[in-house]
Amino acid sequence: MFGKIKHDKGKIKLAEHYAHRGFHDDDKAPENSLEAFRRAAELGLHTEIDIHRIADGTLVVFHDDTLHRMTGARGYIADYDLSNLRKLRLGGSDERIPTLDEVLDVFEDSGLSLLIELKVDRGNQKELCKAVAERLKRYKGDYVVQSFYPRAITEYRKLMPGDVVGQLSKNYFDRKDGALKVRVAMAGNVLFNRLLRPDFIAYKFRDRTSKALMRTIKRRGIPRLAWTIRTPDAYKRAVQAGCIPIFEGFNPDTISNTLKSEE
Repeated sequence: MFGKIKHDKGKIKLAEHYAHRGFHDDDKAPENSLEAFRRAAELGLHTEIDIHRIADGTLVVFHDDTLHRMTGARGYIADYDLSNLRKLRLGGSDERIPTLDEVLDVFEDSGLSLLIELKVDRGNQKELCKAVAERLKRYKGDYVVQSFYPRAITEYRKLMPGDVVGQLSKNYFDRKDGALKVRVAMAGNVLFNRLLRPDFIAYKFRDRTSKALMRTIKRRGIPRLAWTIRTPDAYKRAVQAGCIPIFEGFNPDTISNTLKSEE
């Protein structure tokens, strides 16, 4: 299992590709909904999910820090308890925000791997990582963990030193909102890696021209994942570049078979 056995003869075990927030559309199966996860499992797709810890300590699967884009509600998801979240619906559908327990139940006996992103809210990485680690200790399926937040990676590794843990990254230099330049540069160019030493890097595919990012990957020789791949053509380019695609909006199985036949 990926979450239980870190290395196989020195190599990190990762899936061929991951369905971004489940196999979703804009109608009956919104992103990070149970229906999107059921569809992914039925299609045999390894899947990426996002985890928040909310006010009552429950772990829920949802991407944004705020609720408005997907539910129309105001405020931060971390400030809600589960009873209030249950009143909301995702993307105009009948789907609710699922708990981590509900999502793990979908995948536990599927033989598929989860790519689990830790979503830190206003410095809650210790509480988040402790809760996630305790739950994953009981999970019998395969998984790897990733985060944009170096402190979350550090905290999680203290608790689960045998797990495969990766760093998310992108080019932050195009930001124009006055963020602290030192922090932004270190995050965007993966300069934290000297201390963190992630098992893999997942980066924004259009930022693959980042010299510092590519230098880090080449120096360490670690796997790289590319997000978010939204077309078959981009999928092919990502694979040809040596990346593991994190995709959405199409089923890549036919593409994968075509690529294998061309090798």
